[in-house]
Amino acid sequence: MEYREGKVGRVFVLRVDDGEDILESITALAEEKGIEKAFLFMLGACRNSNLVTGPLKDMIPPEPIWNSFVDPHEIIGIGNIMLENKKPVVHLHTGLGRDGKASIGCMRKHNEAFMVTEILLLEIEGMDALRKFDSKRGFAPINFG
Repeated sequence: MEYREGKVGRVFVLRVDDGEDILESITALAEEKGIEKAFLFMLGACRNSNLVTGPLKDMIPPEPIWNSFVDPHEIIGIGNIMLENKKPVVHLHTGLGRDGKASIGCMRKHNEAFMVTEILLLEIEGMDALRKFDSKRGFAPINFG
């Protein structure tokens, strides 16, 4: 285990409106405001969503299981933003539910807000952290400087 201590910097509340892409909206805010590290909370609804819902097998690097959802779903999510190759990357785990059925996974690719999705973003200051791709693991974990 490794850790670093930081402080909460700026606080943003983001409203993503019907039809807008959730991940693109968060990334655009991060780029516009120069946000390099942040923690975020999300709630609302989405449609035309794509989640990785686990690895196909117990192996590293993992082969992802992809699930796509066309119909509107209620969502709740928690995630972070860290720089990877000097660009902000959103890592967002989301629970989706519709009509008594639920799925949890990592939101990737295109994910459209339905009606509205609200995000609370807490910028992290005072620590060095970024994502660096690890070919053995097959993903880019947080690394501390």
